[in-house]
Amino acid sequence: MTVKKALTIAGSDSGGGAGIQADLKTFAALGVHGMSVITSITAQNTYEVRAVHDVPLEIIKSQFEAVVEDIGVDAAKTGMLSSSEIIELVASLIRRYNITLVVDPVMVAKSGAPLLREDAVNTLISKLIPLATVITPNKPEAEKLANMEIRDLNDARAVAKKLVDDLGATSAVVKGGHMTDEESVDVMYYEGRFYEFKAPRLRSKNTHGTGCSFSAAIAAELAKGKPIPEAVRIAKEFITTAIAYGLPIGRGYGPVNPTAWQLIPAERYRVLQSLKDAVEFIKANSQYIVHLIPESNSEILMTLPKHYVRSHADIAGIPGKIIKVGDKVKTLSHPEFGIHSNLSKIVMMLLNTYDTVRAAASIKYDELVVKAVSELGFKAEYLEGTADESLRPTSEISAPDVLFDKGGWGREPLTIVLGYDALDVVNKILKIAVRYEALVKD
Repeated sequence: MTVKKALTIAGSDSGGGAGIQADLKTFAALGVHGMSVITSITAQNTYEVRAVHDVPLEIIKSQFEAVVEDIGVDAAKTGMLSSSEIIELVASLIRRYNITLVVDPVMVAKSGAPLLREDAVNTLISKLIPLATVITPNKPEAEKLANMEIRDLNDARAVAKKLVDDLGATSAVVKGGHMTDEESVDVMYYEGRFYEFKAPRLRSKNTHGTGCSFSAAIAAELAKGKPIPEAVRIAKEFITTAIAYGLPIGRGYGPVNPTAWQLIPAERYRVLQSLKDAVEFIKANSQYIVHLIPESNSEILMTLPKHYVRSHADIAGIPGKIIKVGDKVKTLSHPEFGIHSNLSKIVMMLLNTYDTVRAAASIKYDELVVKAVSELGFKAEYLEGTADESLRPTSEISAPDVLFDKGGWGREPLTIVLGYDALDVVNKILKIAVRYEALVKD
């Protein structure tokens, strides 16, 4: 097994949103082994940098040599290098070991605190940028390095070209995050050609660590052997996802969410598996559950975790529903995402109120079902309104187990069973079904 290895040479962010913390999360999310050389320790949160302590040069050097001489490095990235002395040391080590390097020319924290001394800018330009396989400045950093103003994409192209032709980087990506267009366009210049990497501009306050994670993603992909343009393309997709699902924590700029890249596909798999298991459970207990299938057939749904739900595309269910065939329960298709129905609207509504209600299924509604639910001690509420109105349960204190929908014009009355996942829901349904059968016999 070949393990690809990426190294971050940067400052530590005690708030965990940027710096080596963001880099290591990014490396892990992209499937490479992450290592670190800490250059500075910052006392930092989402709205301020309270203190900075530069690590002694000999400790920086020892960290670097310990990693390189034993584990090896397939690609590295730099972040906060606060002084000329640190830059010179890192440049000499990169040159000695001939390491593929991504330079994130960190100058200012998201909170506005300076992270690069003014007298170190020239050292960065003369010593480190010529070693960069990729350099990834944002608009203010690029303007500072190139001594040019960026007003539009043509200016960004000119600056990217200057960073390569005049300052010596192999390629340069001038990021579009600080621009104001509807699209966020990163401009890259490499081997005499311009590239553009576009994404919708996301209006979010949770952007702390954007530059760190983006450059770390490029380094991770270079470590895997990807060509530079492909590495940047993947990194653009990665950081767009990380911003879209940023974490609303702290009183300032919340951090981006590098783990979303891994977590969303993993959660989608878990949702589909939970639905498959729930369907098998229903089929195995057909003799009880078949009596609760409504005239409009039963539907079962499950969403991604609340933080990752944006639309009905994040809700999975069974197309064609769960049907009754004689004394058996059957399905006509496999679970899939993108379910849009009356029940999915109800689930979306409930998720806004209750974090733990991620799954629901519809069964029939009658007086015996109501009595069974009551005797089992399930918390039940009646639904007010329709899925197209201002839908809400009658209580918002704690999540109910069951919602009774008395229906309306052209709408069958239903019992909606709720739970934290699809298996939780069908287990409740089985209990209701068993109790229902006993009540019928009585």
